[in-house]
Amino acid sequence: MLFQRIVAQQTVCLRKLAGTRAKEVQFGRWLANDKVTAKELITRACARTGAAAAGRHILAIQDTTELNHQAHAGRVSGLGTVGNGTDVGMFLHPLLAIDAIDGSCLGLAHVHHWCRTGKAAPNYQKQPIEEKESYRWLDVAEAGKKCLSEAAMTTIVADRESDIYEEWARLPDERTHLLTRACRDRNLATGGKLYAWIEAQPVQGTYCFEAPARPGKRSAHRAQMTVRFGRVTLKRPAACSDKTAPAQIELQVVEVKELPESVIGNETPIHWRLLTTHRITCVNDALQCVDWYRQRWHIEQLFRTLKKQGLNVESSQVETGEGLAKLACLAIQAAVRTMQLTLAREGSGTAQAVTVFDTEEIAVLQRIRPTLEGRTEKQKNPHDPDSLAHAAWIIARLGAGKATPPKPSPVRSPCCADYSASRRYAMDGNWRGKMCA
Repeated sequence: MLFQRIVAQQTVCLRKLAGTRAKEVQFGRWLANDKVTAKELITRACARTGAAAAGRHILAIQDTTELNHQAHAGRVSGLGTVGNGTDVGMFLHPLLAIDAIDGSCLGLAHVHHWCRTGKAAPNYQKQPIEEKESYRWLDVAEAGKKCLSEAAMTTIVADRESDIYEEWARLPDERTHLLTRACRDRNLATGGKLYAWIEAQPVQGTYCFEAPARPGKRSAHRAQMTVRFGRVTLKRPAACSDKTAPAQIELQVVEVKELPESVIGNETPIHWRLLTTHRITCVNDALQCVDWYRQRWHIEQLFRTLKKQGLNVESSQVETGEGLAKLACLAIQAAVRTMQLTLAREGSGTAQAVTVFDTEEIAVLQRIRPTLEGRTEKQKNPHDPDSLAHAAWIIARLGAGKATPPKPSPVRSPCCADYSASRRYAMDGNWRGKMCA
């Protein structure tokens, strides 16, 4: 019930979700119950993702976000410090499953949460990777491999912080690949440095794309890019804590760099150096890896929907760190559901309705559908009846009152609330009149 209300009302405020004082107390007691664990909430959410991933090539995108609860520091307990070292809060590190072919969002493959309660040890660099906070990149990826065990292939995509030698050594296998933006100018086994080696390679291709604006950083423009790629052998760094790791690892590297003539003013040109275990033999292979890496925007969208531009999870007034962790696990699932409906709104992708809804919910949507369609083909649901796009059309049409359904927004989408109302009244022959009333 709590999860459904978070999805429908797009908030985590218990008072607003409850409606009555008695229900607010009930929700608070549920979050405080020791038998309710964040681990179990995540396990149940990921089970559906694993089933949906069967037979697909999955981009498993991981990243970290902090939840800053400094505004409630005077009354909340059980939290640690966040990135600035002074404010209180916690961290979330999700693994988001995206279909590599059509971009469908299949759900969460894992979520790790923790509180930073101490400072780094003086000998931090010499500690085993298992004792470092950065171990989350390996731990979450391993959990994701288990969740996505039925996938045909998994490519774990991450930003620069995930460029860890132990990760390259341990995670890849015949069905699991890594695609990470390079963070360090590593030593090569053949001598020299990685960045200099890439720079010395000839340009092997060019392409253009429409770069979106990034407020304060970049203007929208047509970027002209050069492409270089090749095979490199990285030497195990002296700081690698795992002395059993191989002395060298062979990877593929792709560099895309914006030409000076397409850069606007004094803005920083686009420049990516990507390392991957995928085999690259031509420019098309290199650009495919670039396109997969660009899908990282999905997890940025997830964080945007979870935080101030969506559910505003940091505004919660739950007073314990444990309760906040459980609420955050529910909230990130709700944010994923909003994203899934948003991505399905254009009918793109092959995500099925069962990715989001259970059998009873799908039956309710199908019962409602004939009452929302018009007489012409344009006014009928154009999507496959089993698809998530079909369900999204019905939900959006509930809130439209027009022949053409509105497009659900990733922030405060009306579709979720309309669906919640439809489920309550669908089994009543007069459900439309009750909704209007």
